[in-house]
Amino acid sequence: MAIEIRSARADEMGDMGEIGAYVYAGSFGDGPDNVIATSNRPEWTLCAFVDGQMASMFSTIPFTVRVLGNAVPMGGVSSVGTLPEFRRRGLARSLMTQALSDMHERGQPIASLWASQAAIYQRYQFAMTTVQRSYSVDTVDIGFYDGDMGSCEVTRVGVSEGYDIIKPLYIEYIKDRICYLHRAKTLWQFNALEERSEDGPTQIAVCRDGRGAPVGYIIYTVRSGRTGHRSRDQEMTVRDFVWLTHDCYRSLWRFIASHDLVGTVRWQSAPLDDPAPELFIEPRQLHTRDQEGAWFRVVDVPAALAARGYMGSGTIKIGIDEDPLAPWNTGTHELTASTEGAEVKSLDGTPDIQLSAKALASLYTGFHSAGVLAGWGLLKGEPSSIQLAERIFATPHAPHCPDHF
Repeated sequence: MAIEIRSARADEMGDMGEIGAYVYAGSFGDGPDNVIATSNRPEWTLCAFVDGQMASMFSTIPFTVRVLGNAVPMGGVSSVGTLPEFRRRGLARSLMTQALSDMHERGQPIASLWASQAAIYQRYQFAMTTVQRSYSVDTVDIGFYDGDMGSCEVTRVGVSEGYDIIKPLYIEYIKDRICYLHRAKTLWQFNALEERSEDGPTQIAVCRDGRGAPVGYIIYTVRSGRTGHRSRDQEMTVRDFVWLTHDCYRSLWRFIASHDLVGTVRWQSAPLDDPAPELFIEPRQLHTRDQEGAWFRVVDVPAALAARGYMGSGTIKIGIDEDPLAPWNTGTHELTASTEGAEVKSLDGTPDIQLSAKALASLYTGFHSAGVLAGWGLLKGEPSSIQLAERIFATPHAPHCPDHF
């Protein structure tokens, strides 16, 4: 059995589409010209060929991710799949190992993915680092405990006109956040602004302050016949919700509540620290449910630490457990961080804290603090070192990634 690991050629993208059609059972379309084939580029792919037949596929989409004020190159792992007759042969592991090496060489210190199964990617040192919080609320139950429903003006705009308004608002919103992607126009079109006939036309509502300046927006759709309510059978689906002021946040919810024929409002990608549960007069009526979001991995520990933005300052030696898929990470790395930037150097000696590459992803993104990880036995160190790590890796917002890829 001859195994070859290489990128797919342009004339082989249809083979990749066929694998995707089978592995994902039509989720991305059937046949060789489905989304898997058409949304990837040959240079992003890495495939395993067994005796000349494409048996396993993998792609790495080049993204830029926001990390507390800094833009960091990221490899977006997608379109991973192996035909069943070629499974249990280590092909996926071979592809992941090669892909991590390629990302390291390309200067992509972070990788991320949406996991089909957690068991697959935890063994590759990926950690769940974001949560998708979903709400399902009736418009009659939208109201805040203090009665303040905001004073901003909210008006609808067309998608073509609205894009130029909302893009800079999104850029400002994610400025000091973490795990949000820089959105190229294609990413906008295939996620928040995608036209789906079953959901109805894509709508944009822009929020303006007292001076008329845009300070937020929502992207949403509305469709009738989606609820069991006999007089309010419409369903609103919120795709994107961006606010730069607290007044804007309240005003956007007021706009949503003004849809009197909507019996259910669904927002399935709210961040973990969204304020609605604290503000709603009856937060139970949000029917809040949390589920896993994007998974992250640190590909290059020194480069990732140096590229991150920091709210705290200090110097700490970070020991990384053996990392077989990315052996360059194993060892001790000294981080000197401040609000002005960071320097990292690898050295010998005893670290102040010790953890795995998987646990580092949680600490790096602010999903779990050093104290929490230590309490679970996933980080070792003296109390003073753990407290220092808490300060250095503090984040002002919960990590969040609303964009699927």
